[in-house]
Amino acid sequence: MTEFRRVGLSTGVTLNVALSGPEDASAVILLHGFPESHRTWREVAPRLEDRFRLVMPDQRGFAGSDRPPDVGAYQTDTLIDDIFALAETLGIESFALVGHDWGGAISWPAALRNDPRLKKLAIVNAPHPLVFQKSLIENEDQRAASQYINWFRTPGAEKAIEAMGFDAFFQRTFAGHTDLTKIPESEKQKYLADWSQPGGMLPMLNWYRATNLVVPPPGLTVPVPEFLLRPFPKIQVPTLVVWGMKDPALLSLQLEGLDDLVDDLRIVKLPDAGHFAPWEAGEQVADALRDFLA
Repeated sequence: MTEFRRVGLSTGVTLNVALSGPEDASAVILLHGFPESHRTWREVAPRLEDRFRLVMPDQRGFAGSDRPPDVGAYQTDTLIDDIFALAETLGIESFALVGHDWGGAISWPAALRNDPRLKKLAIVNAPHPLVFQKSLIENEDQRAASQYINWFRTPGAEKAIEAMGFDAFFQRTFAGHTDLTKIPESEKQKYLADWSQPGGMLPMLNWYRATNLVVPPPGLTVPVPEFLLRPFPKIQVPTLVVWGMKDPALLSLQLEGLDDLVDDLRIVKLPDAGHFAPWEAGEQVADALRDFLA
């Protein structure tokens, strides 16, 4: 049975957190991405909660959690701080971290902190920061697929989304990624209700605005960011990457080179799933996670 708590963090925000599974079981923190909530895991959690203590927050800026309006509240280090502050507040001494989309994007650097509380890392369709930035410079297909990031960063994008209507945004967001019949009407209404909260889309879009990711326009030659030229630290905890191979936004080339960046890596490819694999292929994602986390 899922329990909900409002959890105040030392980072200054209060998160809405869904919890399920035995309180004395191994803890797993699951982080959703854009434009979702803890309900990203709606097909995964019921298949894992018999064995693990699942902690599924609405991340800051989303759904039922605090939604600071300032871009600076969404810096990567701050978002990572939320993860460890959540564990501390809930009295979790060690945990595995699972992230999808933006949840995965901050899980990669969270693991690079080498905090001893983080024991395992699992990523679902979220690129490693080094591989992603490199591909945006060098690969025209990935660059073209990522131009939506620049649109989300445009001042006033949130007003444009509100003007088109959240129902139209729902279609635009999901229709190109999945069969919409995989989203029941009741789930659709939850999306629309979350997006319609005071502050609208602004806090969610601030995740894109706060990152220093360079997304060049198509066809433009740009300087290589300095961090791509330096040695990059390796992920030292055991890591699982689950990838829906039909993802049109994050191409499968994001799997290339991970062996050089992760000490202990396992990759599971889902040939018939796309970007939203946690609910498109919930059973397969849960199976991969169960085997890895056990």
